[in-house]
Amino acid sequence: MKLKYPCLVLDHDDTTVNSTATVHYPCFVEYMEKYFPHIHMTLEEYFRYNFEPGVVEMFTDICGMTMEQMMDEEEYWKEYVKHHIPKAYPGIREILTEHKRRGGKICVVSHSFADYIRRDYRENDLPEPDLIFGWERPPEQRKPSVYPLKEIMKTFGMTPDQLLVLDDLKPGYDMARAAGVPFAAAGWANDIPEIEQFMRENCGLYFKKVVEFGNFLHSL
Repeated sequence: MKLKYPCLVLDHDDTTVNSTATVHYPCFVEYMEKYFPHIHMTLEEYFRYNFEPGVVEMFTDICGMTMEQMMDEEEYWKEYVKHHIPKAYPGIREILTEHKRRGGKICVVSHSFADYIRRDYRENDLPEPDLIFGWERPPEQRKPSVYPLKEIMKTFGMTPDQLLVLDDLKPGYDMARAAGVPFAAAGWANDIPEIEQFMRENCGLYFKKVVEFGNFLHSL
């Protein structure tokens, strides 16, 4: 069966795996308690700030950290993530397996590191991604830059309408919009009204549950 979207371009955290609530936020809290005990942030606030203005601005503008301090936090996070593997959302494996079975490509564009993404896919028995663009890339090659999408299209000889970006946050939306690539919002990670409202109003495709995305994709 011909695929309407031969290439799925997936975010990782809170789109494919349930990681903010179970890994990243607990790591953030632990680090702040040790080194910046005056900074307190709820999980909801953490989600909001990652959505807007973004993770770098959250650390520098909101938490008041220098770039050097942020890099130190990143090293702490990398060590933490080594020992904490997030679980894929129920239903994701079946969706990706079916997409690959039909001959589709799976690419990942994420603010996580490629090595951790590969590990998470392996440990959750997900199909191996065809390409990964992670945080180890230079800043100008990370989303919301269009660089990952341009490279994906170049590698597989595809046009923008043959890709579908699935992401839970605004940088993924901004990247897709700038590249003229269709975008679908993954709304299953949180129930924060402002995020859901923005995604529903701007993204065209919004899925509150994983099964809804699977039904949409496999009905095309």
